[in-house]
Amino acid sequence: MAINLQKGQRISLEKSSGAKLLNICVGVNWGAIEKKGFFGTKKEPVDLDASCAIYDENKTNIDTVSFRQLKSNDQAIRHSGDDLTGDLNGDDGLDNEVITVDFSKLNPKTNYVAFFINSFRGQDFKDIPFASIRIYEGTPTRVTEVFAKYDIANEKAFEGAVSMVLGVFYKKNGEWKFNAIGNPTTDRKLEETIKTIQQNFL
Repeated sequence: MAINLQKGQRISLEKSSGAKLLNICVGVNWGAIEKKGFFGTKKEPVDLDASCAIYDENKTNIDTVSFRQLKSNDQAIRHSGDDLTGDLNGDDGLDNEVITVDFSKLNPKTNYVAFFINSFRGQDFKDIPFASIRIYEGTPTRVTEVFAKYDIANEKAFEGAVSMVLGVFYKKNGEWKFNAIGNPTTDRKLEETIKTIQQNFL
């Protein structure tokens, strides 16, 4: 059974069998905005960019994976590529962008792996009908087992926000854990969100 995460919840990357999760996929799924007009409802494509920032124990940003750089320097983190539209025909249950992490291959200096999304065209999160993040075992095209998931869209609190910190994997006593954040920020650019995470969420 997948854990339905709440904001601020922290979990260990451990399956019900007690085995540790070492290879995970973080998938982000979102929908296109519906605009009502004289001639019915029109779908407006939404270009969200899922990214991942890597920090050392001193909270220094040592690498970033995004649509601009699809692999981390240590090859442990990979991005599936840029989705420019979101789900135009309603939720298809599939992730629009997936970032995979192999914790066993991470640069030993890595202490935090933070996930965030930016709205490339500046579309407001409160207008996006649905968006969710899920952590699962498998590949970008095949889900073996969903470990945890949570919804991150369509809330009044998100009004005016065009970027969001999804969550942070962090190392504690040699083990990886996950902190579900789901906080909107006022950042307009990817580089600004990397700094916001560094200052507020590690």
